[in-house]
Amino acid sequence: MLCALLGEDYHVETAASLEEATKIAAEKEFDLYVLDKRLPDGTGLQLCETLTKFTPQVPCIFYSGDAYEIHRSQAFEAGASAYIPKPDIEQLINTVQEILSEKECAAESKA
Repeated sequence: MLCALLGEDYHVETAASLEEATKIAAEKEFDLYVLDKRLPDGTGLQLCETLTKFTPQVPCIFYSGDAYEIHRSQAFEAGASAYIPKPDIEQLINTVQEILSEKECAAESKA
């Protein structure tokens, strides 16, 4: 599903586990993170908390099939900027565009 972001001219890097994602985030700089709630070695909530502490300036978006209100609340408590239920790829693309535009505007106003 994230392949749809490639069509929007975004560079997408994937990780299959919490450990791999944490390692990649420590090695590279990202504009935003798109997370799923379920990972084989932990949860997206744990990853969001880690990434938010490590890189607080980088927004986290959850894109998950867990679409109950409790899941949304947990994601926001963990530091998420948005929670998009799968399979709404259009809403994901729109949210990515909106968040990146806001970040760009904020960076320009600081310059």
